[in-house]
Amino acid sequence: MGIHAWRQTQTETTIDSFYDEDFNILNPRKNERGAGDGIFRMEFPLMQWCVALLFKVFGSHIFITRICMFVIGLFSVLGMYRLLHALSGNLLLALIGAWAFNFSPAFYYYTINPLPDNLSLCCGIWGLALFFQWTKNQNKTLLFICSAFLSVATLCKLPFLLYYSLPGFYLLQEYFKQRRSLNSTLRDVLALCSFLIFAIAWYAWVIPQWKGNGVVGGIFWNDVPGGLLFDYLMFNLTSTLPELLINYGAVLFFIAGFYFLFKRKLYTHNLFPSLLSFCVALVVYYLFEMNMIARTHDYYLFPFYPAIFILVSYGAYQLLDKAVMSLKILSVVCILVLPFTAYLRMHNRWNESSPGLNPDLMRFIEELRKAVPENALCVAGNDGSHFIFLYYIHKKGWVYNYDQLSEEDLRRMIDEGAQFLYSDSRDLEARDYVKPFLAEMVGEYGSIRIFRLKGRSLSESVFQVRQHQ
Repeated sequence: MGIHAWRQTQTETTIDSFYDEDFNILNPRKNERGAGDGIFRMEFPLMQWCVALLFKVFGSHIFITRICMFVIGLFSVLGMYRLLHALSGNLLLALIGAWAFNFSPAFYYYTINPLPDNLSLCCGIWGLALFFQWTKNQNKTLLFICSAFLSVATLCKLPFLLYYSLPGFYLLQEYFKQRRSLNSTLRDVLALCSFLIFAIAWYAWVIPQWKGNGVVGGIFWNDVPGGLLFDYLMFNLTSTLPELLINYGAVLFFIAGFYFLFKRKLYTHNLFPSLLSFCVALVVYYLFEMNMIARTHDYYLFPFYPAIFILVSYGAYQLLDKAVMSLKILSVVCILVLPFTAYLRMHNRWNESSPGLNPDLMRFIEELRKAVPENALCVAGNDGSHFIFLYYIHKKGWVYNYDQLSEEDLRRMIDEGAQFLYSDSRDLEARDYVKPFLAEMVGEYGSIRIFRLKGRSLSESVFQVRQHQ
């Protein structure tokens, strides 16, 4: 449920396709495929494939997916702890940061929901943690493992390529400050990028297949007015950032992090330029994708988490360690309320009366799936997501929205093999050009009716009669 039910059903559809149809990891599929094969390659579907592997062992159950997401989330929290500890060397700071991160409202929500960004975030955090550890002991093995984690993060979600900016800038800085030789720097760069070739190969193959994808074009394919873009920017700064990414209970720590960064002159630290370059890369990414992120796509902002909680953890630690007693007490209260403020902000996303989709799809899921043969091609709507309806009825075929199903389109779908119509629109069913295509009603479940569609020969004769009239 929730505003992003479409993205979750898209992910779960890919999992189901690996389980039901083709276990080849190179062939993720979608249900809106007409009579085609439905192959739909976007991010590398490693997470989806791994969950499907568990489905092969234990059977297809959404609960398995949720457990997997939760476990990935736990490893993300552990990774954040390791990252903060490697960066600061302070146990209390790392514990506070991991606790606060765990109750970031958006992270809290997605940690049990199918989203490939979960695995990318986890691997990205661990990649940075291993890099910070490497800066202290220069163990080449750590750099190779760091590269593997960052490569998986990028494979599973392209924006995590940004995470290479931090170690990349650090290596360049060390060379130009003459702390490392050219040969040593080149060896480290090769080690850092050793696994990146897999991500480069995947996206070089699939991106040319993305037709009209706004994520690739970003702001340069933008048709959103400038005033609306500014509205998006302000909304994300004043609402998404404090409410969904940080948590209202931790905003004090985030602001304090900025304050103590300058007061303690942390900008003189050797790692600061690298961290700054990482933050600049994140800001450039946001500005490039701001028309796609808009007001709703909070999970596009997952790459910001390490930067945010480095500041949160540092600010919280300084308030507890250096501040006056009243601020220390306030800080403890803020730390303790984080679980409650996270819940209060996100619990409405599990609102069954407003689930972000037609609630009858959930209420009658078993009946809708069993009403027609498993392999029947179906036309389903209304569904602006192109994923939700077909996922819940577990069928392949076509989707329409806003009752926009023309006579020509319906005829074409029937000609290509459509056998049934799932409809939640009485207006569409009553249209003169639709009724001749409908045979008997197979079932009615709440607002959703299922009709058998008449075959090509009969529809042709009906069309000819209408033309004559």
